[in-house]
Amino acid sequence: MKRRVLVVDIGGTHVKLLMSQRSQRVFASGPRMRPEQLITKLEETARGWKFDVASIGFPAPVRKGRIIGNPKHLGKGWIGFNFAKALRIPARLINDAAMQALGSYQGSGRMLFLGLGTGLGSALVWDKTLMSLELGDLPYPDGHIIENYLGVPGLALLGQKKWKREVLYAVAQLKRAFIADYVVLGGGLVHRFHRLPEGVERGRNENAFLGGIRLWEVEKRIGRRKWRVM
Repeated sequence: MKRRVLVVDIGGTHVKLLMSQRSQRVFASGPRMRPEQLITKLEETARGWKFDVASIGFPAPVRKGRIIGNPKHLGKGWIGFNFAKALRIPARLINDAAMQALGSYQGSGRMLFLGLGTGLGSALVWDKTLMSLELGDLPYPDGHIIENYLGVPGLALLGQKKWKREVLYAVAQLKRAFIADYVVLGGGLVHRFHRLPEGVERGRNENAFLGGIRLWEVEKRIGRRKWRVM
């Protein structure tokens, strides 16, 4: 029997629940949301859906399936939180940008994923290996960090025209630094770009669903290797 996967994509302003690329439900998150509130809202929003397991993308550092740092844009109490126990089903946890990256990867080359949203999500994929990154804290001028300029605060601070130039400049520098063959630019703000330069591709919302499904494809080999999540 095919496993029914609920994909939970947790962001700083919204949480998306996906049962397929077309079946999606959304509820608000925000800086006051703690684990218990999220579980309550998740169960309410997913009512009527039937699922066996969950894949969860979370906006904070995740190592070996456990949250190791509180998120910047949600409430407190997340470190070590056990989603499987709270939901009473098997659950696999990964950084939210890494889940988007896993679903965006086409199977060859070195891909850098950058998610433009409340903050800056990031991950690197190469040779069947997925590595979550935390580029949002890179230093920027005047005591700022890079996500203050590339995420939602940067759009408000700079205005759209200057913000776009800042994003494309930073993307080019990061692509060079990580020796990436191409960059996938995702997140809620990517729709602000009508065109992207060569070597930069537009991410799609449905890639989070595909990444969540791939988390459970433990028996499937790509080439001769399984996915390795770091």
